[in-house]
Amino acid sequence: MLIKSLKGLFAVSALTMLSACSTPCDRPGGLCAPIEPNTSVAPAQPRAPEIVAPVIPEAEVETMPVDAPPGAVADHPRAAAAPDNKAATRIGLLLPTRSDALGPPAGALRAGFMAAYERDRTGFEVNLIETGDSPQDVLAAYTTALAQNDIVVGPLARSAVSAIAGAGVAVSKPTIALNHPDGRGTGGALPHNLLVIGLSIEDEARQVAQWAASEHPGARALVVSGANTWQRRIASAFAAQWKQLGNESQTLELSASNGYLSESGIAQLRNRVDAEQPTLLFTALDADQLRQVRASIGTNVPAYGTSSVNPGTEPGMALAELDGVRLLDLPWEVQPDHPAVMVYPRWNASRRTLDLDRLYALGIDAFRVAREITLHPGAPFTMDGVTGRLSVSFGDGPARFERVQPTAVYQGGSFKPSGGVQ
Repeated sequence: MLIKSLKGLFAVSALTMLSACSTPCDRPGGLCAPIEPNTSVAPAQPRAPEIVAPVIPEAEVETMPVDAPPGAVADHPRAAAAPDNKAATRIGLLLPTRSDALGPPAGALRAGFMAAYERDRTGFEVNLIETGDSPQDVLAAYTTALAQNDIVVGPLARSAVSAIAGAGVAVSKPTIALNHPDGRGTGGALPHNLLVIGLSIEDEARQVAQWAASEHPGARALVVSGANTWQRRIASAFAAQWKQLGNESQTLELSASNGYLSESGIAQLRNRVDAEQPTLLFTALDADQLRQVRASIGTNVPAYGTSSVNPGTEPGMALAELDGVRLLDLPWEVQPDHPAVMVYPRWNASRRTLDLDRLYALGIDAFRVAREITLHPGAPFTMDGVTGRLSVSFGDGPARFERVQPTAVYQGGSFKPSGGVQ
């Protein structure tokens, strides 16, 4: 939430709106973290941006019951029927389906949401609220969604979540945001009715630091980073967590052109490894770049990474250079035999990528979280989700959310459980 580039799939505008979030951004793999996520190892409340509340016009949105997209639903047993006298809970699914740039991510997330809905639909109905790109359009649509539904899931774009969190809109009903708000702003806490469940690659980096520290107490780490913004952020997140755990690290940034690391950078890395003898490498790279690194320096030094180094498991695509690499990713991607994963249909869209596949998985968990909040209002809960082990506190004070993802070892084109910290 891997290595196939999204170049040509999403416009630059989509990369901006979905940057630092749970959706495609400025890196292959596209699961970027907010600078101040609320799904951290040591959770902290993200801050809302300073946004002057706009005048919200009458929403020009389409609101309609939705059925699962073709191919999204398998034949699964459903929950027992609810009493006839109990009205169905109305879930408003707020997505930018009218956006050329954000349409594919919205479609993937909707497909996953509806797959989960079809499995446990009794007592619920889903209404799709379609929007475009602009935050003001989303604010208007959100106001409509609040009036017509009992709970809202969305929006998806980071700018839209920031607008709802900071524009003075009354979040009067439970709202499950699919992205993180901008970390800059006034420092005020999020509205109590707003729960943020977006994926976070920076949060992954912190979890990898804890994992590596548990396997190599007191180790010296060499952090190898690319020069892209997302790579620098996760390198910094790992280094900060590593230091907090009482360990030392050094960082080496490698330049790249057209996906290929510079020969001089590779030579410098090889010299650093020979001279400093680090205990382990943390690699803020993509899978192709990590393959280049391992081909040059060998496999003797243990290598750790986030989901960005996941090469996928397509038949015939195994990368021998990555054998033994330790990484963290969603259960949906690295644990196909996990009980929570097995009960949902795989997404077979023609334009499927690892990025979009992760959004499909996020859609599944978004419905499951909304359902649990509705069935047990105010009660904290944990859940084995397809995006990780989820811990949620909602409805009694500030909303809190934590996701712990599984650790895995890449071997022979597939993933094996690492036995590391979970």
